[in-house]
Amino acid sequence: MFRTPMPRLRQLRVVGVAAAGLLVASVLVAPPSQAQVTPQAASATNAIPGVDEIVSSPNLKLVTNLPKVAPLDATNSDLAFQGKYAFAGNYNGFVVFDISRPSSPQVVSRVLCPGSQNDISVHGDLLFLSTDSSRSDDSCNSTTQDASLKESWEGIKIFDIRDKANPRYIKSVETACGSHTHTLVPGKDAKAVYLYVSSYSPRATFPDCQPPHDSISIIKVPVKNPTSAAVVATPNLFPDGGFEGSETGSATTGCHDITAYPSKDLAAGACMGDGILMDIRDREAPRVINRVRDTTNFAFWHSATFNNAGTKVVFTDELGGGGAATCNETVGPNRGADAIYDITGRGDARKMIFRSYYKIPRTNADTENCVAHNGSLLPVLGRDIMVQAWYQGGISVWDFTDSANPEEIAYWERGPISNETMVGGGSWSAYYYNGHIYSNDIAKGFDVLKLNDWRTWTAELVRYKELNVQTQPRYLG
Repeated sequence: MFRTPMPRLRQLRVVGVAAAGLLVASVLVAPPSQAQVTPQAASATNAIPGVDEIVSSPNLKLVTNLPKVAPLDATNSDLAFQGKYAFAGNYNGFVVFDISRPSSPQVVSRVLCPGSQNDISVHGDLLFLSTDSSRSDDSCNSTTQDASLKESWEGIKIFDIRDKANPRYIKSVETACGSHTHTLVPGKDAKAVYLYVSSYSPRATFPDCQPPHDSISIIKVPVKNPTSAAVVATPNLFPDGGFEGSETGSATTGCHDITAYPSKDLAAGACMGDGILMDIRDREAPRVINRVRDTTNFAFWHSATFNNAGTKVVFTDELGGGGAATCNETVGPNRGADAIYDITGRGDARKMIFRSYYKIPRTNADTENCVAHNGSLLPVLGRDIMVQAWYQGGISVWDFTDSANPEEIAYWERGPISNETMVGGGSWSAYYYNGHIYSNDIAKGFDVLKLNDWRTWTAELVRYKELNVQTQPRYLG
């Protein structure tokens, strides 16, 4: 196998985030209880692995798994990172892990606070949770309540996490249509952070969330006085109403997810029927400068990832809403996939130009929910490589340096949860952080994996102090 010579490199810098020195990678293997099957062995026996059987490429291995524990045994959701800690969202609250030894993560605290999705981010001593299920009130003891009732609550919850063993709930901010996801955007003067709150699908019976719904909510959080956090703007991103929908594509009634690239004053929004590029120099007044649609293959614009140069953006299509088997021959390679766009031009003249699709090159069982979902960029010098969750399709590491010809370089997956019936599960989020890949599996818990590949070794040089993937950092050589 070709090996890249390892030149002497000065310490890498992460813009806005400190970096550390070189980590010497070691070959890590899965515990003996987890069978590993090479791609060649898998194809020689069965193209689709058996129930819970692990299949992987030789360069991506499971290090360890921590199963879910009651009462946080509901659906696992998103991840955030800070120092030696990982924060894992769950529809019943969140878990704080100490990952200083990735081979042996330790639970520091479990916080019971029901409210799907519990999309999560962190900043300094603060942690933010999204609530997108109508609740009786804003407390962590709330119960489900119909959104048609005026007094029902949805929005953002804020916790003080100075003591990781005892996070303290300090503030809530209600938003008109709840918070399906949110994106943390640092203010220009570091005195405040902003949360771009995404929600969608309003109903005429909801008193606080009436159609048409073409806006996001922007919450300003003063860092030294977080209990004064409040909604400061609700910009309308689609004054023309957005995509009206079709047999194959969703109508635009809000955004599902926004990824900000603060150092470049850019953001990309995946907004159900539209993909948008925004100028966010004015944090309280983001401006849409370009919009794209795909009426042939994209069903639901779900999330976005920039390359490090800010010259490309990858959008994901969550065909079937994450609950369907779409990684099969019937659906094909271009639906439920990623779409890669090059960003051309400058300033307000920037445009997104479609180049290609990427989808995992494996057929999954008809009982496996599988579709493109949350992933992150690997901080690799000279290449555009990301790791991505595909629910029960597993985890894929793929290279889109050539926008028109993306290719997978590593993968890892469990076989179906069931061979008889559809059971939802798989990796919700798969992110690279400080030398390892961390995955929050909906059903199986918290996974830690190690990638050993000559194309990605320079990622080992980059160390983040904090990582919220939808707040994309920039790294420099």
